[in-house]
Amino acid sequence: MKVLVGSPGTVSGLALRLGQCLFAGASIGVMVSALGFSNYTAFCYLIASMGLQVLWSLGLACLDVYALRIKRDLHNPVLVTATLSLAAACSSAGVTVLFIRDVDFCRTYTQIACGMYEISIVLAFITWLFIAMSSVVMFWLLASV
Repeated sequence: MKVLVGSPGTVSGLALRLGQCLFAGASIGVMVSALGFSNYTAFCYLIASMGLQVLWSLGLACLDVYALRIKRDLHNPVLVTATLSLAAACSSAGVTVLFIRDVDFCRTYTQIACGMYEISIVLAFITWLFIAMSSVVMFWLLASV
């Protein structure tokens, strides 16, 4: 069986999982530090999705570390949370665009931390890019079985 970059149980796979975990955690940290995020369902959904992503990626990273320690490849395809993370990032981005560009909500209410919302959403999209890379590898592994 082929060893693909980003496969479970490889150093590149571990790097992908750690990237997912770190960027999802950063997205949570930035969003939680923004004032008033809990008033909007899309932002709460983003926090929940990224929280699940942190736990999932951390679990997969631990599995990768274990596989690297025992020097064994893991070629079993694992489920990814790509759809959930993309949906959360897109819905939050939609609300932020509405606030900033469409209704000038951020200019009217300066106490709303729209810049923090934007940073958190960018971090969520970066997390999703790492997840997408993992997903492509998983699909290739499924096709090669």
